[in-house]
Amino acid sequence: MVGGAAKRLQEVMQEGITKGVYPGAVLLVSTEKTIVFWEETGYACVDPQTIPMRKDTIFDVASLTKPLATSLAVMKLVEDRIVNLEGSLADLLPEDLPDDKRAITLRQLLAHSAGLRDWVPFFKEIGPENRESSKGHIRKLVLESPLQYRPGSGVLYSDLGYILLEWIVEAVSGLSLPEFLGKHFFTQLGLKHTFFQEVGDVLKFPIEEYAATERCPWRGRVMRGLVHDENAYAMGGISGHAGLFSNALEIFTLCFSLMECYQGEGTDLVGTSVVREFFKRQKGISGNTWALGWDTPSVKGSSAGRFFSRNSVGHLGFTGTSVWMDLEKRLIVVFLTNRIHPSRRNEKIRAFRPYLHDTVASIFG
Repeated sequence: MVGGAAKRLQEVMQEGITKGVYPGAVLLVSTEKTIVFWEETGYACVDPQTIPMRKDTIFDVASLTKPLATSLAVMKLVEDRIVNLEGSLADLLPEDLPDDKRAITLRQLLAHSAGLRDWVPFFKEIGPENRESSKGHIRKLVLESPLQYRPGSGVLYSDLGYILLEWIVEAVSGLSLPEFLGKHFFTQLGLKHTFFQEVGDVLKFPIEEYAATERCPWRGRVMRGLVHDENAYAMGGISGHAGLFSNALEIFTLCFSLMECYQGEGTDLVGTSVVREFFKRQKGISGNTWALGWDTPSVKGSSAGRFFSRNSVGHLGFTGTSVWMDLEKRLIVVFLTNRIHPSRRNEKIRAFRPYLHDTVASIFG
């Protein structure tokens, strides 16, 4: 990589530190089939101790769980014809469903158009140390939650839909979401630092290898190595909407493999036609930007900035993580930060993300 380009990206990453956007970050950029930039800056943890960031620091990727885990599992189930995208909850779940939920389709759940609420603090009914039967209880509460609009008639980004999607993967495959992903994707790709961490289990890696998230008032400590999302935590650490941990290189590996599938270039991970269907913006709802598990750039105010092509997919994570792929330019940007450490009140990343992506795209686009 040309030294001037690397220097410019290092300067932008440092700006994030000096402007208080995050304590630390890792940025990985690839064009075509080559990683052209991969650097870290700042600190993985500043409270209660200071630990420098590393290129291979493990992050709680929050809602990147949706495209990189849950939607990925459904891709495989669709390819194997175990499910189809128009299948209804009544067909997919072994449960006596409320009448207003029976006809919700797999496609609607994936595209955030199922009528479900965006978020509900279910964890407040569970308590941080009371998880024995909490996953089943929260699933029941999701089914009982009133719809916000008629399924298929609108769009509302929803954690609740992805809680149901994890349940569907489990019900139709007979495997837990982590087991299914390990069998079909993570082991095949050699991903050893991409995983779910069950609450109560010993951490899979030394705590120094993790980026810290919030000093959580509900749990009374800085979260590090255990999922930050309270509902996912209450469900034992594994859910369809949050709970995945990974690092920049392994997220890139997974995204690059999906891009190869999309291009039809020699990978047998998932079939090209299925990947293209999941990466396609869904039609029929005015103003919608969602594909299936993935977002696409909005006309104004996209976190991908101004220069990613319309034929791009990406997603954000609440903890400060993101990935964007320009499928035309074959540009991948993995940007991982700990912006909510030590407090979620820091929202400066909203303006910083498009600035960073504009800088990357101006260099490599």
